[in-house]
Amino acid sequence: MTKKEKAIFVQEKLEELFPEVPIPLDHKDPYTLLIAVLLSAQCTDARVNTITPILFAKADNPYDMLKLTQEQIKEIIRPCGLSPMKSKGIYGLSKILVEKYNGQVPADFKALESFPAVGHKTASVVMSQAFGIPAFPVDTHIHRLMYRWGLSDGSSVVQTEKDAKRLFPKELWNKLHLQIIYYARAYSPARGWDIEKDVISRKIGRKSLLKKEFKNLNLD
Repeated sequence: MTKKEKAIFVQEKLEELFPEVPIPLDHKDPYTLLIAVLLSAQCTDARVNTITPILFAKADNPYDMLKLTQEQIKEIIRPCGLSPMKSKGIYGLSKILVEKYNGQVPADFKALESFPAVGHKTASVVMSQAFGIPAFPVDTHIHRLMYRWGLSDGSSVVQTEKDAKRLFPKELWNKLHLQIIYYARAYSPARGWDIEKDVISRKIGRKSLLKKEFKNLNLD
C-alpha cells in the first residue's frame, strides 16, 4: 500500500467507526475552550472536565477571570497539574484579551500563539473546534498512530502535522484529528496494545512494530 492508499483506508475506517465525534473538552464558547485546552496539557480530558465547572462557575470570561488572583486560579486548577504555569497563562491571556481584543478570542493563529502558555497545538485546537477553521492539532495519540501506521517517521510532531496535512484532504482535518484520537484511545493505546483489536494497524501498520508486538502474527 502506498501512503495515499493507507490514508484513504484510514479515512474510510474511521468514518465507519466514529461517524460522530463530540469535542472531548466541555466548553460553551471559544474562551472556555481555550482555557480547557490549556488545562489539558499533561492532564486527561476527563480530569479537566471535572475542574472547569468549578473554575467557570467563578469566571467563564476574561473579565471575571481578572477578578481572581493567580493564586486563586492556581488552587482551583491544581488537580490538572502544572498549576503555577497554567494559572499564570490563564491570567495573562485573559488580561491580553481584555486589553487588546475586547474580551473576544481572536480567530487567528499568530495572535493565539502569542498568548502565554498557548502553543501551536492549543491554537490549532481552538481554531479547529471553536471556529471551524481547518487545522490538524497533533497530540500524543495522533503522533503515535501516524508513526504506527507508517504515515510519518515519528521524528517530531511538526513533521507529523506536515504529513497529516499532506495526506488527508483539508476539508476532513477538523473531524479526522478527533476521529484518530477516539480510535487511539479505544483501539490503539500506547500501553496494553492489542493488535488483534487494532484493525487499522493490522491492515496498514509498520511490520517491524507489529512483529515486535506479536512475533507469530502472519503479516504477509
